[in-house]
Amino acid sequence: MSYKIMAINAGSSSLKFQLLEMPQGDMLCQGLIERIGMANAQVTLKTPAQKWQETAPIADHREAVTLLLEKLLDHRIIQSLQDIDGVGHRVAHGGERFKDSTPVTDDTLAEIERLAELAPLHNPVNALGINVFRQLLPETPSVAVFDTAFHQTLDERAFIYPLPWRYYSELGIRRYGFHGTSHKYVSATLAEKAGRAAERPARGELPSRQRQQRMRNQRRALG
Repeated sequence: MSYKIMAINAGSSSLKFQLLEMPQGDMLCQGLIERIGMANAQVTLKTPAQKWQETAPIADHREAVTLLLEKLLDHRIIQSLQDIDGVGHRVAHGGERFKDSTPVTDDTLAEIERLAELAPLHNPVNALGINVFRQLLPETPSVAVFDTAFHQTLDERAFIYPLPWRYYSELGIRRYGFHGTSHKYVSATLAEKAGRAAERPARGELPSRQRQQRMRNQRRALG
């Protein structure tokens, strides 16, 4: 049985998306809405067979999402909004709470907004994108995919900075790791091509030889 999943990456003035046929992962449509908040916003949609581009005044993310859904219907990429079975949202920061992809609830959304103190440029607009889709597709489940989740297995010795302990215990200042969604994909793909379990580290994720040597030198300097 196949189903359609919308992948969303909401930026401060942009909205990137893909509509995928799952579980095979076929791309049905992808695109980008740029310059949100301006009179000449750029709208680009692309399917395997065709590409559409236009400019339009788009005041905010709600208008951007509304236009996106209208275009999917106008170009018959979907027959109705109910064809979209789920929406996955890229979220920059999940703090220490979110260690995996998480269904969006009111509590989840509130925590994403609270974590804006750790990612003030990203989490607020990520939360905004989630909120708009929940309003326009109220019966469609949304899932938050956190860039920091991949790195949550870091040992304490690896994520604590050499700073006073209260910086971590009171302010949450630590190494979180970012771009985890990309790292997870690369790690899993390399593991698959190497014919081994994805849980094992992929060599393609290791630092460069120069960086490894620098790390060894630093360890020696620290004794």
